[in-house]
Amino acid sequence: MRRVRDVIMGADASMRERVQYGVTFSSSKSGDFAAFVRYNEPGVNLRLMRGGRLRGRYPHLEGRTVRRMRITDEKEASARAAEIEAMVKEWCALGDAAKAPKAKRST
Repeated sequence: MRRVRDVIMGADASMRERVQYGVTFSSSKSGDFAAFVRYNEPGVNLRLMRGGRLRGRYPHLEGRTVRRMRITDEKEASARAAEIEAMVKEWCALGDAAKAPKAKRST
């Protein structure tokens, strides 16, 4: 978890961290980026509350709206560091658009 946290916090100077309801959140001026959830499961479970707003290609994200990334160990966290950093940078670049109601996609 520490490796993932270091990548997130180091990706953009505006990232901050807080603990709420026993959950560690990473946030920026764009709002909450992600939280570490399910501490009782092995590895790291990183949940992106508004991950569906990200448009980049992130092959390890699962889900559509509330997206998550499962990371089994420090080696895997290091291997995914560039992907996590890119997600943080995109999130921070969204600014207020990250907080606005999401427009529905046309099919």
